[in-house]
Amino acid sequence: MVLLAIFLFSILSLSRAGTSTQIGVNYGQLGNNLPSPRQSIELLKAMKVQSVKLYDANPEILNLLSSTKFQVSIMVANHEISGIATNQSIADEWVRNNVLPYYPETSIRFLLVGNEILSYYTEEARQMWLDLVPAMRRIKKSLRAQSIRDIRVGTPLAMDVLQSSFPPSNAMFRSDIRESVMKPMLRFLDRTESFFFVDVYPYFPWSSNSYNISLDFALFRGNSSVIDPGTGLIYTNLLDQMLDSLIFAMSKLGYPNIRLVIAETGWPNSGDIAEPGANIFNAATYNRNLVQRMSAEPRIGTPARPGVAIPTFIFSLFDENQKPGLVTERHWGLLHPDGTPIYEIDLTGIRAMSDSAPLPAAENNVQYKGKAWCVAVKGANLTELAAALSSACEGNGTCEALAPGKECYQPVSITWHASYAFSSYWAKSKSKGATCYFNGLAKQTTRNPSRDSCNFPSVTL
Repeated sequence: MVLLAIFLFSILSLSRAGTSTQIGVNYGQLGNNLPSPRQSIELLKAMKVQSVKLYDANPEILNLLSSTKFQVSIMVANHEISGIATNQSIADEWVRNNVLPYYPETSIRFLLVGNEILSYYTEEARQMWLDLVPAMRRIKKSLRAQSIRDIRVGTPLAMDVLQSSFPPSNAMFRSDIRESVMKPMLRFLDRTESFFFVDVYPYFPWSSNSYNISLDFALFRGNSSVIDPGTGLIYTNLLDQMLDSLIFAMSKLGYPNIRLVIAETGWPNSGDIAEPGANIFNAATYNRNLVQRMSAEPRIGTPARPGVAIPTFIFSLFDENQKPGLVTERHWGLLHPDGTPIYEIDLTGIRAMSDSAPLPAAENNVQYKGKAWCVAVKGANLTELAAALSSACEGNGTCEALAPGKECYQPVSITWHASYAFSSYWAKSKSKGATCYFNGLAKQTTRNPSRDSCNFPSVTL
């Protein structure tokens, strides 16, 4: 990779002596075009990252991280939670297989049990809610049996664990998990001196309510503020407001002092027409300001906990092209898959932001209102497109207009038929949660693809 080598050289040639920072990076691997683990770790070294968070306990990566200075977080998969919760021998085996071969040469700091499990609502997931804390206890017991006492056990949760979050002083956990899950979890975290791990993204509340929440407030630009009437605390940014809502919710259950770790945060660098504010300018602004804030000396903390450091992991190292869902899901990276930076950022917090290279202008900061269609992306693989076409046409009357002799049959091309099928399926099923994605083969457009007597169904955004 020539570009990778050039980037590594440029980063290393610009490096300076670092200071202690609270910034880490999430290293996900949901892409079929990413650098090898060895190359990825070299990139992390060049970026002066101190902590790396994994979404599994990948043996190759953990071996490569041995004898490095990285502090590492590993993860138990969601589907393993219930087995571990009910059987200590399974927990012991997990630790034997995924911790002991690497520790302490690999500096494992956090062991996370599951990922946002309380955000899933299937019957199976609800059972895992109740298994979550018992699984955490058993993993901790396994570590202690091996005389390992410096690995903290926790679980990353999303902000939807809160029933209400504004103003922060009114925040409380959801009623369906408050007593059954959150209270025993907080007791465990308190007794083991662990952390409350939270995935917190100001982008989502801002983008869903951009008419009432200032973009400056979401991006730490300090041009607006909000006062909590219950406490008189003044908030100059959305992240602090979200974090303090968790602190107040924990306090109401009797645990006011459990420290926070931001397990994920960031801003998307690209998105679809229905995803305002997802652009390189805003992503760079958010993450640069985040780094400056979290690595500042003395520590800033939040209004409810001034001066308290908050370890923070940016999501994510790369854009990952195999993540499902909206376009933004695949565009949270600091780096392109070839290892080059999407925008310039100093993760040490040393270099002033004014020294950074100019950024492309933001063009989509206003919520789009109007009709949209879902069409096949240019250059999509025709075999994959044909399979997606077939899937979209199953039932629901999605593709009646594509039958021979019908109004949308001509022209007879996979791309044309797929575009109609995608748009029709999206229009019929968006209210049930369907997205314009189709394994990355589709995109939204505001340009009506209809022609002659063939009218494509649309969605009103």
